[in-house]
Amino acid sequence: MAYLPSLPDDAVLLDVFRAYPQAARPLLDYRQTLLRGPSTLTVAERELIAAYVSGLNACRYCRGVHAATAQAFGIGAGTLAALLADVTTAPVAERMKPILQYVGKLTLSPAKITPSDAQAVLAAGSEEQALHDAVAVCGLFNMMNRLVEGLGISAGEDYFRMAAQRLAGAGYAGLKDLL
Repeated sequence: MAYLPSLPDDAVLLDVFRAYPQAARPLLDYRQTLLRGPSTLTVAERELIAAYVSGLNACRYCRGVHAATAQAFGIGAGTLAALLADVTTAPVAERMKPILQYVGKLTLSPAKITPSDAQAVLAAGSEEQALHDAVAVCGLFNMMNRLVEGLGISAGEDYFRMAAQRLAGAGYAGLKDLL
C-alpha cells in the first residue's frame, strides 16, 4: 500500500514520477545516461548491478524490475539468486566478481571500502570507467531502494515482466513520455 494518500494503493514508481514530474525528469535522464549510455559495462551488467544492490537491500520492487530487465538483456534467470547466495561461485564473468563484491561492500558497509577494494576491480581487468559506472549504479539504486521502500511502492511478477519489456525497448528516456 502506497504511503502517500494522493497515490493509488497499488502505486508503482511511475505513479510517483507522474505525481512529481519536476523531480522525475532529471532522475530519468540520469538513469538513461548511466544505464543505457556508453560504458565498458554492458547494459545487462549494469542492470544486474541494479538488481544485485536492490536484492542486498531487500527492495523487492527494484530487485524484481531490474532482475527481469537484466534477463531481457541476456542474464540467466538464476544468476541474481546465485549472486545473492555467493558472488564467488555465481555464474558471471570473472571480471564481474570483484565489481559485484565492491558494490556489495559499498551497499552493506560503505565506510569499510578501501583502496585495495578498488584495486581488486582494476586488477581483474576492468577499466576505471567500469568502476565509476558500477559505483554510480550502486549509489543510484541505494537511493532508489529508499525512495521505493519509503513511499510504500510494491508490485508483483507480472508488473516486473511488463516493466522489463518497456525498459528493454524504450529505456528510461521512454518513461518521460509517460509523465
